Amino acid sequence: MVTAYLLTSTAVTPLWGKVSDIYGRRIIFQLAITIFIIGSALCGLAQDLPQLIAFRALQGIGGGGLFSIAFAIVGDIIPLRDRGRYQGYFGAVFGLSSVAGPLLGGYLTDAINWRWIFYINLPVGIAALIITSMALKLPVVKREHSIDYLGATLIVAAVSSLLLYLNWAGERYGWQSAGPVALGLLAFVFAGIFIFVEMRAREPIIPLRLFRNSVFSIGTLSSFLIGLAMFGALVFLPLYFQAVKGMSPTRSGLATVPTVIGIVSASIISGQLISKTGRYKIFPIVGAAIFSVALLLMSTIGVDTAYPQIAIYAFMIGIGLGLSMQTVTTAVQNSVEHRDMGAATSSVTFSRSLGGAIGTAFLGAIFGTTLARTLENDFSNAGVSMVGVEPNNIDAIQTMSEPIKGIVLSAYAHSIDTIFLWAAPFAVGAFLSNFGLKELTLRTASSESTTPIKTSEPVAGDD
Repeated sequence: MVTAYLLTSTAVTPLWGKVSDIYGRRIIFQLAITIFIIGSALCGLAQDLPQLIAFRALQGIGGGGLFSIAFAIVGDIIPLRDRGRYQGYFGAVFGLSSVAGPLLGGYLTDAINWRWIFYINLPVGIAALIITSMALKLPVVKREHSIDYLGATLIVAAVSSLLLYLNWAGERYGWQSAGPVALGLLAFVFAGIFIFVEMRAREPIIPLRLFRNSVFSIGTLSSFLIGLAMFGALVFLPLYFQAVKGMSPTRSGLATVPTVIGIVSASIISGQLISKTGRYKIFPIVGAAIFSVALLLMSTIGVDTAYPQIAIYAFMIGIGLGLSMQTVTTAVQNSVEHRDMGAATSSVTFSRSLGGAIGTAFLGAIFGTTLARTLENDFSNAGVSMVGVEPNNIDAIQTMSEPIKGIVLSAYAHSIDTIFLWAAPFAVGAFLSNFGLKELTLRTASSESTTPIKTSEPVAGDD
């Protein structure tokens, strides 16, 4: 159910950005919102798990356009010199929603039923449609266009094959099983054909010429590495609180508030400073450095580590992410022509999402392997039988008797420490790559002047 949304939302992100470049942001943004609303309604109406998985995939198709097009709209209407401030607001909203969403979802599930975690999207989405219809006024640019259907199909196929390989190989069949390996090979084949097609397409989904732009190349690489390390931290920290500290899902969500405070404060402050000074390069460098140190510190926590100490490390993670994520998006937008704004913005979002998807699968596989090996060794060394022990049942861990409980808790803590240790080199990679990020003068116009291209008929959806 989770993978279905992750797969489709990641795969279609570049397509949304490119289509919005061609047909106009508002109409395509509203289309993405509408698909997300329909998918949410169908998820709430689902009668079995296969239906829910299918509808989650549909919901993901709409969700893939929400982030990238929203950032592109900011790129259209906000001067780059002021954009840091607004990107900071976006980072703050992202941080707040990353905690408020799970908390609200848990409350709705407990107070009403699980279907309302999807139904709640309907009034919010309808309000978004009304607001964008009334208040979102964007410039009209007429241009010749053609949609690269073959490129869109190939990138969806490549990303889908890769994510299914990582998910199935890591969790079900093993990394060397024939079926998953075939999917991995297909991912490389589709990616190779995609590059070949994009080099010759009239309107490529991802214009490969953008990679000749060093800011774009480094920005997408940094976003990928940050996404890979970030999702490892954000996924496994709540697991630590629930499995090792015995917190409920709601309490574990509240325990991550220091991370949110760090993201919100760093996003807003860095955004204000970028708008004031016009300088941005220092922020992703410092942010990735703090994030790397925080992950290394997180790799030292144990069963008895006090929460205030963990909260400081979590706050540092938030600071690092808040300084890194939106600043790179601003730098990339500043370095490309306005005609490529949607494609460039969606490429950064796509890189971060792809990194997160790969990181979740990769680090999850490491966690599972480490936990199983540690439990086997520790139970053997203690001379205690594992018969009847269910270490994967988090609720049951706290009711276990000693010494079994202590062994299981220690194994969980060690395995999660290993995850943070594995995530740290990717954050260090982002730190090193950010040094190559050129600091260009932030433009003072919301978009560079573009001479419209005359067409024989109006472009449908231009607004």
